[in-house]
Amino acid sequence: METHLLEVFRTVARYGSITAAARQLRFTQSAVSRQIAALEAEIGARVFDRLPRGVALTEEGRTLLPHAEALLDRLATARRDLDDLHGLGSGRLRVGAFPTAVAALVPRALASFRTAHPDVALSLVEGRTPALLERLVAGDADVAVVSESPAVPIDPSRFDLHHLIDERLLVAVPSDHRLARRRTVRLADLADDPFIVGSATAEETLLRASLPAGFAPKIDIVAAEWTGKLGCVAAGLGVALVPALAVRGTPADITLLRLHPDDESIRRVFAATVAGRTRPPAAGRFLAHLDQTARAFTRDG
Repeated sequence: METHLLEVFRTVARYGSITAAARQLRFTQSAVSRQIAALEAEIGARVFDRLPRGVALTEEGRTLLPHAEALLDRLATARRDLDDLHGLGSGRLRVGAFPTAVAALVPRALASFRTAHPDVALSLVEGRTPALLERLVAGDADVAVVSESPAVPIDPSRFDLHHLIDERLLVAVPSDHRLARRRTVRLADLADDPFIVGSATAEETLLRASLPAGFAPKIDIVAAEWTGKLGCVAAGLGVALVPALAVRGTPADITLLRLHPDDESIRRVFAATVAGRTRPPAAGRFLAHLDQTARAFTRDG
């Protein structure tokens, strides 16, 4: 049953007159009569008795009317909800991000997004890139900020990758380190320095992607959290590789050095969604906020 026939039926019932309903709907009187006739043909019964002055509902018409009103009201509510969703007057945004992106990049973008769209419910989950991609596929996240290294590329046939920023890896050394006054450093100069790493397993990927072939760092201490890792560096227990997105809040007694271009490693940072799936309106709009925040980080060096 076509909904516009129900709308015409409801309007005629409300005004008790085909002429008045036609005026309200901005149809001709004959057009309204044809649509009422089409509705009656579809249900196999008359819905109005035609009177000398106006119309009156038949028993079938009285039975149909509350169902027509309920259906039309539900459709109107659905249209309003969809309009709110597209206009971001409602809805949700579920974001995943790898740990260093949670240090500042993603929170700043989320804060900007919330200011612009305060009625959208936000959530943020931290995780490593493989787990975040699994969450996307499972439908547990709308967008994930992930990192890609040459050693572990992300499959572009499974994920749409929106490039945000290229992130350098810096070297954190104690402020009294013998190389602390240099602007850049070669990894060969750090061959005798122990490296502070985040874990014996996850850090292997970072080291493999970041260090040139043949360079084998000495690893004495594993500190899972960045505060512990940088605390060990500040105490003179070793040096650490620090992603540029994580440098905010670095203690004053630590110096950050850039790697020589021949040793420099760059991680590509993307906003990922699942290929072939329609992005929720909020996710599409969030990408613009991520872009703006990433540009600010690039300007800041």
